[in-house]
Amino acid sequence: MKTSYNKLIILILIFWSHQYLSAQNWLTDFETAKKIATDGNKKIVLVFSGSDWCAPCIKLEDKIWKSKVFQQYAQEHYVMLRADFPRKKRNKLPKEQQEKNNKLAEMYNPDGYFPYVVILNAEGKVLGTTGFDSHKTPQDYIQLINAM
Repeated sequence: MKTSYNKLIILILIFWSHQYLSAQNWLTDFETAKKIATDGNKKIVLVFSGSDWCAPCIKLEDKIWKSKVFQQYAQEHYVMLRADFPRKKRNKLPKEQQEKNNKLAEMYNPDGYFPYVVILNAEGKVLGTTGFDSHKTPQDYIQLINAM
């Protein structure tokens, strides 16, 4: 009995670590993102999301950002920056982070679109924008971003 319990624990730990290790590496600070983009000669993918209320944002997260294809490509070519605007009290961001996100929204998303994906160069100049299209695959998003 103890052996099967130990095996179960090991399987759970392996599954959990795989999920953790395959997660997208999101930044939340614009200045840090610009520095990394400059140092690595990468584009910044700025994503405005409502992680706990916006259905298309959640679908974009699940279908594109969490896909192995996109994550592997993004790790080498993009700096991923998230400006999240959760509504539920339990998901409330720290005041400092909310202020940073508000500032990004004033600069790049004044109309408040969600989800809204802004592709920037390392200096913060807009190269293009997009949203969620349920017909696009991770490869389609990679091609779209690279074309900007």
